[in-house]
Amino acid sequence: MPNSGVSKVLVAQGGGPTAVINQSMVGVVLEARKFQQVERVYGALYGIRGIVDQTFVDLTQETTQNLEMVAETPSSALGSTRDKPDLKYCQAIFRALKAHGIGYFFYIGGNDSADTVRIVAAEARVAGYPLRSIHIPKTIDNDLVGNDHTPGFPSAARFVAQAFMGINLDNRALPGVYLGAVMGRHAGFLTAAATIGRKFADDGPHLVYLPERAFEIDRFLSSVKATADKYGRCVVALSEGICDNQHVPIANLLASTVEKDAHGNVYLGGGPLADHLAKLVKEKLGYKRVRADTLGYLQRSFVGCVSDVDQREAREVGEKAVQFALWGDRDGSITIHRTGDYFVEYRLTPLDEVAGKTKTMPDEFIDGAGWDVTDAFRGYLRPLLGKGMSDAGRLRHSAVPKIVDQGD
Repeated sequence: MPNSGVSKVLVAQGGGPTAVINQSMVGVVLEARKFQQVERVYGALYGIRGIVDQTFVDLTQETTQNLEMVAETPSSALGSTRDKPDLKYCQAIFRALKAHGIGYFFYIGGNDSADTVRIVAAEARVAGYPLRSIHIPKTIDNDLVGNDHTPGFPSAARFVAQAFMGINLDNRALPGVYLGAVMGRHAGFLTAAATIGRKFADDGPHLVYLPERAFEIDRFLSSVKATADKYGRCVVALSEGICDNQHVPIANLLASTVEKDAHGNVYLGGGPLADHLAKLVKEKLGYKRVRADTLGYLQRSFVGCVSDVDQREAREVGEKAVQFALWGDRDGSITIHRTGDYFVEYRLTPLDEVAGKTKTMPDEFIDGAGWDVTDAFRGYLRPLLGKGMSDAGRLRHSAVPKIVDQGD
């Protein structure tokens, strides 16, 4: 149902925070304040839970300077939630929206947030409530269907790439076996980003395990041994979502209990996974120097490791969401499409084409052996990482001849 007359805007943030999600929120606020038919711009604290609880803040009163400072700040300034609304929940949302005169609802998030917007929009139509609902993309997993890539992913990928550059240098200085678990759920994009910093032939990560390929423990152990025999060391990048040939996440097989969120998503977590596999490497292969890390929350909102490309596009999806809602008078999900060598355009895609669906890495991005990536992936990722990526050098090691025979 089209909006008419003066109305209010409500923006909220859902799911895991990212380094650039506030750019999208600020994009909504500043763009919405340009339209005469927008009376006020509200923010809901802690996502849709804040709508039900009516914990709103008036973002119309924020100065532009302060908003710009918030835009540059990682994490979710409004707070977040993983609640999934059922019919009763949606009815509570509508009562709050109607009471406050909200006519435009913008929800920034990933797959689950898109599903939330879909449900809210559908209930609004059934109730005859004049609401425009727009999903604004955000996820470090890069798994939103219909998008070339998703805001939040480039900055997280930049962090992962540079983290593994440092890990590789450390491992080269003190050789051993290292396993690093990376976020990404059922898509391997973020783990694959660990490869982008490789410069020399023996640089790690030497093995990269993605959810898109079945993980076999025996094969994994033999590959670690072969790599360690070749280089005297081995760096492994593991996705938290790696699965066996029955599509069961390895993390689930190792866990005594399986936790799920309100959307039915299994809490994967890379800690137990990396630790368990490191223990197997020690026990089965006999290596003493074996270390495991989980990059964890560091990947999501790390200060000082943000892609300028990611910042710009995160701002623009917020701006385009407002334009589609107020000029186009349509519900939907903003999607990012790549053109040319590197340029993007934004489209409004039907919510049911995005909500509840998962994009995974295409075959052309994964090496035939299944534990590395291709040049096609590296070409896809590099433009997203932005300016000023770190580099590493090596000594040429011009050897000095030995003089003393230590055997005498």
